[in-house]
Amino acid sequence: MADWGPIFVSVVLFILLTPGLLFQIPGRNKIVEFGNFQTSGLSILIHALLYFGLVCIFMLAIGIHMYAG
Repeated sequence: MADWGPIFVSVVLFILLTPGLLFQIPGRNKIVEFGNFQTSGLSILIHALLYFGLVCIFMLAIGIHMYAG
C-alpha cells in the first residue's frame, strides 16, 4: 500500500498558499490582500516559508497518513 498522506497535504497546501491566488502576504498596498493575482519576490519568499513550516508540521509532527487500496 502506498502512503498518499504527504502527497495530498503537499498538493492542498501548494494550492492554498500560492501567492496572489487566495491571499498575499505582504500585499502591494496592505499587509494582507485577497485575490489580487499579483505577486512579488518578498511574497513568494514568505509563502514558501509558510509552506515549508506547515508541511513540516503536518508530516513530521502530526504524521498524516492516508492509504488507498
